[in-house]
Amino acid sequence: MSAQTTSDPSATTQTTHAEMFFDPLCPWAWMTSRWLMEAAEVRDLEITWSVMSLAVLNEGRDLDEDYRAMLDRAWGPVRTIIAATADLPAQEANELRKKMYDAYGQRIHLDGRGSEDLEAITPEVIEELGLDASLAQAATSEDHDEALRASHQRAIDLVGDDVGTPVVGVEGVAFFGPVVTPAPKGEAAGRLWDGCLLVAGTPGFYEIKRTRSVGPDFS
Repeated sequence: MSAQTTSDPSATTQTTHAEMFFDPLCPWAWMTSRWLMEAAEVRDLEITWSVMSLAVLNEGRDLDEDYRAMLDRAWGPVRTIIAATADLPAQEANELRKKMYDAYGQRIHLDGRGSEDLEAITPEVIEELGLDASLAQAATSEDHDEALRASHQRAIDLVGDDVGTPVVGVEGVAFFGPVVTPAPKGEAAGRLWDGCLLVAGTPGFYEIKRTRSVGPDFS
């Protein structure tokens, strides 16, 4: 992220263009996305929604059996989103990525179905958005993996190694996070965005972190 050129970011009318990289299975990315949506309501903020992949991120790592099984399921949603938006103009692709993310997130996080076989959820998302039913085949196909990996790599190139989802970037600079629960709303969301811009505009700033003591609060 990069800071606006005023000591009070909320006082400027300059539009900030942010990009958030998400994997639909990540609950913390979901929380960050809900916060960004709120921030965009109270700040002059435009958001590009892009895909990164927990499955790609964790390739070759020694993981416990349950987490590895989750990652095996994680390929489906990101492959389907990449396939659905592959041939669309940039703005249409961005809008559809967001719609698909919302539809997946509703089922995975709010409806508590994230532990299910995602092959059952993907056709529902496709039907809800009026997409071609054959798109469901992308979930188990490697046809769009090159594009998926390229999108993921853009996030890593921006933020560096040793991070996960979400990644949020502005004007060529990015950070992992913020990780927050519950997602701030209204002016509280705007103030958090202001703070992110402020620390991101500080040369040499890399990290603020503390141990999480609670899980995601989707309320």
